[in-house]
Amino acid sequence: MPGKNTKYYSLILVILDTLVLLAAFIIAYILRVQYDSRPLLNDVYAFDYLRAFLIIIPFWIAIFAAIGLYQTTTYNRRLVEYAKITVGTFLGILVIIGWQYVSDINIIPARLVVVYGFFGALILLIIERETFRFFRSLMYRYGRGINRVLLIGTSDATVDIARNLSDTAKSGYKIVAIAGPKRIVPPILKARHYQLVESALKDLKTNRITSIIQTDLYDSSERNQKILSAAQSNHLSYSFIPGETEFYSGKNTVDVFLGYPMISVYQTPLVGWGAILKRVFDFIVSLIILIPLSPILLTIFIIKKVADPGPAFYVSKRLSRFSEPIRLIKFRSMDAKYGSKDAAEEFREMGREDLAREYEKNRKVNNDPRITKFGKFLRDTSIDELPQIFNVIKGDLSLVGPRPILPQEVKMAHGSSALLHSVKSGVTGLWQVSGRSELSFDERIELELFYVQNWSFWLDIKIIFKTVGVVFKRKGAK
Repeated sequence: MPGKNTKYYSLILVILDTLVLLAAFIIAYILRVQYDSRPLLNDVYAFDYLRAFLIIIPFWIAIFAAIGLYQTTTYNRRLVEYAKITVGTFLGILVIIGWQYVSDINIIPARLVVVYGFFGALILLIIERETFRFFRSLMYRYGRGINRVLLIGTSDATVDIARNLSDTAKSGYKIVAIAGPKRIVPPILKARHYQLVESALKDLKTNRITSIIQTDLYDSSERNQKILSAAQSNHLSYSFIPGETEFYSGKNTVDVFLGYPMISVYQTPLVGWGAILKRVFDFIVSLIILIPLSPILLTIFIIKKVADPGPAFYVSKRLSRFSEPIRLIKFRSMDAKYGSKDAAEEFREMGREDLAREYEKNRKVNNDPRITKFGKFLRDTSIDELPQIFNVIKGDLSLVGPRPILPQEVKMAHGSSALLHSVKSGVTGLWQVSGRSELSFDERIELELFYVQNWSFWLDIKIIFKTVGVVFKRKGAK
């Protein structure tokens, strides 16, 4: 939801990034040429060096723009911004190297200049963005540069938006007035309430409104048109957010059909080139990971065969993309006589009705008696899941995605299994990095539905890094 100041913030960032990149490579030149006595690869005068970088930096800024570093959705999300800065800085270095190769003009006096420049630019860009974020929050706190919003609606989405925008210092929005039923006004929000939208429109100038956000269309087209006309005549930004989340979750495309604007809604953004990129990434990364994992897999296999007679692996039937069954491979962590039936049934055969009820409620139990001592170690360290790397290479699973569910769990997904299975299941996902066994089944499904509807390549990278931290902390594994 762009605000009136978005373009100014982006312009400021472009100027700051240009200065920072220039400063980073000036520092790199000084450190290597003036303070390092070793011979240079090429004799490049400071003036020629500076002139070359003044030509290159606009292309570098264009790369930053292309990967979304000047979009509100990026600079409001710290980890995503850091990842894009890293990628953009690396691509910028490739531009420098390519420029020297294509132009056949030496602009790099020594290889270390490139190394110093890369790390210098990376560090300075992050410091710059954090400084910018601090001063922007400071401006918001004192009421500078904020968008004064009239919120119109009657649905739960209206309430949710009001709550999320209530922290002006963080969002940059101040809900000044709300038009709709009294129940949609959160108690924490100090805003003028209007029962009728017409009354709120009359006070646009009095309330110094700069943005109108509408979440529900009225039955009367004349009434809806009156809201839009009020925004246009007062030169205010107008945004319409559908109150029904199904209409804007996943991937949407806007086109013209028979002269009318048409919104096509997909279940997930993970379609087309995104799905191809994800599959290529999964395959390559899995092969790379398999090299250091091989000795660990072999060692665990031998220990299982010696210390725990029976099959080393446990193969479970699960459901993945389009609810297609797959054979999920794990190291066996339970006694060999268990695992062939539903867990609740096995608990009842053991005379543990309490565990059967606990499992039927949460799809997990604490202190599962079927797990061996070595199996508990495997689960606590998540080593039991390492063989799933073969499922990823085969294409049954993705590295990141919803957890593959058992066939009998479909009915527990409350009709969400179709949406949940619009993407390939994963070895790790939002559930694993957000509490794992501490979360209920319903909370797990809610998190995984969020992933399906909001997938991005950057979200996958973020989850992978978080997974490493969760595994080392041995957090939430049961």
